[in-house]
Amino acid sequence: MSNSRFAVAVHILTLLASADTPLPSSLIAGSVGTNPALIRRMVGQLAEAGLVSTMMGSNGGASLARAAASITLLDVFRAVESTALIALHHSAPNPACMVGREITGALKQAADRAQAAMDGALAGITIAGMLADVEQAAQRHKR
Repeated sequence: MSNSRFAVAVHILTLLASADTPLPSSLIAGSVGTNPALIRRMVGQLAEAGLVSTMMGSNGGASLARAAASITLLDVFRAVESTALIALHHSAPNPACMVGREITGALKQAADRAQAAMDGALAGITIAGMLADVEQAAQRHKR
C-alpha cells in the first residue's frame, strides 16, 4: 500500500528552502493542501532527523536545519519511511514446495538490488535541486 509521506516531506522541505524566514504550519499546510496537524507531525519527524528546526512564538515556524544542497532525497526518505521498498512474505512459505522454500531468498536479492538502485538515485538529488526544478517549471509556466 502506498502512502504520500515522502512526497509531503519533500514538498515541505522544498517550500522551506524557498523561504527567507521560518514558515508556520498553517502556511505549509496551505501549500501542501492538507491540515496543519499533519504538517506539525511531519515537521516533528523531519526535526528528529535533523533536517528541520522549529521556533516558537509569533515569528516562529519551521526552517531548514542545514543547507538545502546538503539534504538529499535519500535523507528525506529515511526520515519519513519506515518500510523497505519491497516487503517480503509476512508468513513463512511452505518449505515442502520448491518455490515456497526458495522464493524468499530470490525475492530478497531482487528487493535488495531495487532498494540499492532507489537509494542511489535519491542520494543524487538534493532539496536545492528540487527547488531549482520547481523554479524552472514556474518560469516555463509564466511564458
